Amino acid sequence: MTASDTAARSKCFHPNGRFLEFSREETDQSIPERFEKIAQKYPDRLAVKTKNHSLTYNDLNSAANRMAHTILSQRGRKNEPVALLMEHDAPVIAAILGALKAGKFYVPLDPSLPHLRVKYILEDLQASYIVTNNKNLPLAKSLAGTVLDLVNIDELDSLPDGNPCIGIQPESLSWVIYTSGSTGKPKGVIQNHLNVLHFMMNYTNALHICLDDRLTLLYSFSVNGGAHDIFAALLNGAALFPLDLKEDGFTHLGDWLIEERITIYHSVPTVFRQFVEVLTSQSEFPDIRIIRLGGEPVYKRELDFFKKLFSKDCILVNRLGSSETGSLRMYFVNKETQISGNLVPVGYAVMDNEILLVDDAGKQIAGDEGEIAVKTRYVSPGYWGRPDLTDAVFLPSPTGGEERIYRTGDLGRMLPDGCLLHLGRKDFFVKIRGYRIDIDEIEAALRGCPSIKEAVVVARNNNSGDERLVAYLVPTVQPGPKVDELRRFLNEKLPDYMIPHDFVTLEAIPLTDTRKVDRKALPDPGTSRPELTPPYVAPRTPIEKELAKIWAEVLSTDEVGIHDDFFDLGGHSLSATRIISRVIATFKLQLSVRALFDSPTVAAMSVVISSKEGQKADEKDLKRLLSEVKSLSKETDEELLAEQVKSKKI
Repeated sequence: MTASDTAARSKCFHPNGRFLEFSREETDQSIPERFEKIAQKYPDRLAVKTKNHSLTYNDLNSAANRMAHTILSQRGRKNEPVALLMEHDAPVIAAILGALKAGKFYVPLDPSLPHLRVKYILEDLQASYIVTNNKNLPLAKSLAGTVLDLVNIDELDSLPDGNPCIGIQPESLSWVIYTSGSTGKPKGVIQNHLNVLHFMMNYTNALHICLDDRLTLLYSFSVNGGAHDIFAALLNGAALFPLDLKEDGFTHLGDWLIEERITIYHSVPTVFRQFVEVLTSQSEFPDIRIIRLGGEPVYKRELDFFKKLFSKDCILVNRLGSSETGSLRMYFVNKETQISGNLVPVGYAVMDNEILLVDDAGKQIAGDEGEIAVKTRYVSPGYWGRPDLTDAVFLPSPTGGEERIYRTGDLGRMLPDGCLLHLGRKDFFVKIRGYRIDIDEIEAALRGCPSIKEAVVVARNNNSGDERLVAYLVPTVQPGPKVDELRRFLNEKLPDYMIPHDFVTLEAIPLTDTRKVDRKALPDPGTSRPELTPPYVAPRTPIEKELAKIWAEVLSTDEVGIHDDFFDLGGHSLSATRIISRVIATFKLQLSVRALFDSPTVAAMSVVISSKEGQKADEKDLKRLLSEVKSLSKETDEELLAEQVKSKKI
């Protein structure tokens, strides 16, 4: 460990000094046991706050208990799955705890995901019980049919709210979270109470999480990062602040962080970049003491923003982990930290995790570069209903005992001092805007299109730290399908973040001498306008010409027709913030990001701008607006975009 990393860790504590170490003995229990002790000790402290709810620990515990008693009365104590179909708000936190208190394991279902994907998860899980609320009850009924039982969390007020106090073993399952699967289908990663508490011990003690901390929940509750944020707060008596943009569009992230006095910020690097690009002064957020980034590589660019814009006492933490293992490595950065090269390391060892570098056969190598594997007792029991896949990546330790070796599929390089660099995925897993994606799943969906004979998908870096998915297609007939037709087809089967940015039509997929796909020979997608159903119509007015120029630069496209849909050109919610920022700065107008969703063509946006010509914003308003449109969270952005796409039937 370097002197800089040691110095950063030494500053990683809350200013009031009230940190209490999470002891190893406290991992030998269940999640509800730990939570109930916290709720009993701090009943009146704030537990969860959203726009719609503010719950103390007593409130949250009572709501969770009502949920638990309902489940127990209907399902008994068997350790079985409970599917949670709810939006990103405080009630789903109560439902998670309620399911765990009833001795079940929960399976989060994001209502914004395509219907077929949610249905597949329920069928793969063989679930028989769905917890939902009034808002999502129609969707739940359509999924449940006559097979699954439903419970509405909004109708539980009259039930008992005392702790159910059932015995839950630490090795009992706690959740199954579905990620992209290597067979073209999502796969469920299993976790148990012991592992989760061990993850929380390492997380708590590394960041010195304490009672007075206030943590963001920008990740969806249905992904691993969201689950970790929930329990990092609630198993330490801290306050959790979920941010949901689905109800009222985009929120003022910067203002919200200040108003809520957030102390620990956690997001993917993509969101952090969007957030900080418009900040101009130092120490904008004096309460933030930890910026934790993960899910994607962190580059020197993010490090420079951190050093320039945040307080001298703030610490940036870069993390490597997975749904199967929790945190494996952490790298602590302060204002004095220097790195060589463009890639920020993922750092040094986390307790009880031994990092190995292995070759293709899974044997440990003597060199400094290879596939990252971890040897630990605290690893996922495996994949739900997939013993073949479990056996392939979870290996017994050659020395015996309770430890196992998990092959991550990530490539790494070990520096001489033991610091690890994360070099990317070995297989076809990639991270796109913070989401872990298996390219095979996208390829399988594309091959299901009647007009597509062959499909290959790769991720390409656009030299700014952003990865883009590119699909290479061989159509069954010529001419092949238009890009907007392909997007419409895929939107029925995949989440938006899995839709390729570019589609390239080929006569044949290039192959190697061994008849495998030669991915290195796939051509660069270029910057030509994609083939769309609407014909190209050139900009006519000065406003249209300026808008087309902005869109072309942001979307890396040579030309944009006035009737080309923003989403058909490869746009998504994060690129929407860039476009609206440019539009606000160019035309000096008050515009929300939603304006682009409502008017997604140059022609339509030109009408909006023309109608606002008499509403010029002053410099102060412009600065505020530019800050607001960049202040977006990753998962909720994607959820809102999915809703917009669905409403537009694209």
